[in-house]
Amino acid sequence: MTHQKPIVSLLLAGLLTLSLTACGKDDSQPSPDAGTSVPAGTAVQVETVTSDTISSENKVSGKVTSDLDASVFVATSAKCTAVYVEVGDTVRAGQALCTLDLASTLSSYEAANIGYTSAVQSYQDQAALFDKQIALYEKNVNDLKALQEIGAASQSEIDAAELTLMSAQVTRDSTLSQLEAGIQSAKASVEQLATALENVDARGNVIAPISGVLLSLSAEKDGFVSSAMPVAVIDGVDQLKIAVTVSEALVPKLSIGDSVDVTVNSVGASFTGTIRAVDKTANAQTKLYTVTVTIPSEVDGLLSGMFADVTFHTDTSADTIVIPAQAVLTSGGTQYVYVVEGDTARYVEVTTGLTGNGVTEITSGLEAGQQLVTVGQAYLSDGAPVRIVTRED
Repeated sequence: MTHQKPIVSLLLAGLLTLSLTACGKDDSQPSPDAGTSVPAGTAVQVETVTSDTISSENKVSGKVTSDLDASVFVATSAKCTAVYVEVGDTVRAGQALCTLDLASTLSSYEAANIGYTSAVQSYQDQAALFDKQIALYEKNVNDLKALQEIGAASQSEIDAAELTLMSAQVTRDSTLSQLEAGIQSAKASVEQLATALENVDARGNVIAPISGVLLSLSAEKDGFVSSAMPVAVIDGVDQLKIAVTVSEALVPKLSIGDSVDVTVNSVGASFTGTIRAVDKTANAQTKLYTVTVTIPSEVDGLLSGMFADVTFHTDTSADTIVIPAQAVLTSGGTQYVYVVEGDTARYVEVTTGLTGNGVTEITSGLEAGQQLVTVGQAYLSDGAPVRIVTRED
């Protein structure tokens, strides 16, 4: 019996060794995760750079209103060079009714506009200059008063400085008053000529302000129209229009007949409208110009008083590089993008131009055919390894 315990111990040790050996065989099997490691490089999405056409977009809001009838006046005597319609015709808003020889009036209007703009700029420049001078004179007076308190300046010096200040203030008020009179005179000239050119486009065409039936037409080819009677009278259908106001920076870029994009969210309507009138003088209170847009008759569900968003397309560039706006990154004053060459990201500085609906014009830095990073660019650096994935990945 005394020899059985060592034998049993030896048997147990042997069994344990065999068990460990059997378990060790599993180490040679492939890992459940083998073959599923993530490829190297930052995941990005790309698109090929192409040329396209882009226009600047300017969105403003206005209201839907309705028309009844309209008399078309031209507040000057002018020779008619062409007539395009007859009494009884159905005309559409924005349609040319006739052409008048208004070259001299149009030139005078442009010159008056330039004069008005120049007068305003001169006033602003002079006002800024006077403000700087007076600020310096006021500082000089205050400094002398402070020095007087410590015995470093006399009262006579302060009196002289105050006299200089008052003289500058009088000069400023007198000069600005004269300049303001010049502005009002220039503005009056612009408004007078603008009245004469109401419902007239830049080519001298008299434009129908509304759609409807032409009831009368005083214009005859080689004849003269008079300011005493309307050129045309239109019996308007129940025509809807949109009135919006725009800034002085935008109004020179708009013309009668231009197409615009319109959205009326209250009825879920989106359609293309046409500019039928552009005011040539600003509202005295708001300093904004009213633009009237015609709504196509086939658009249903609109009611007078509804709000509408109007997008004007200006400053068009054709055959230019256009990319998604989100692809452009900015650091300080530098704009840049990333392109993919092989499996590597390359940093490229770019110069941008016009901006449209989610897209940006690139005037330098990119060429058609390059692979532009559109998703994942914020995580890249120049020379970083990348792997291109699709949206489904």
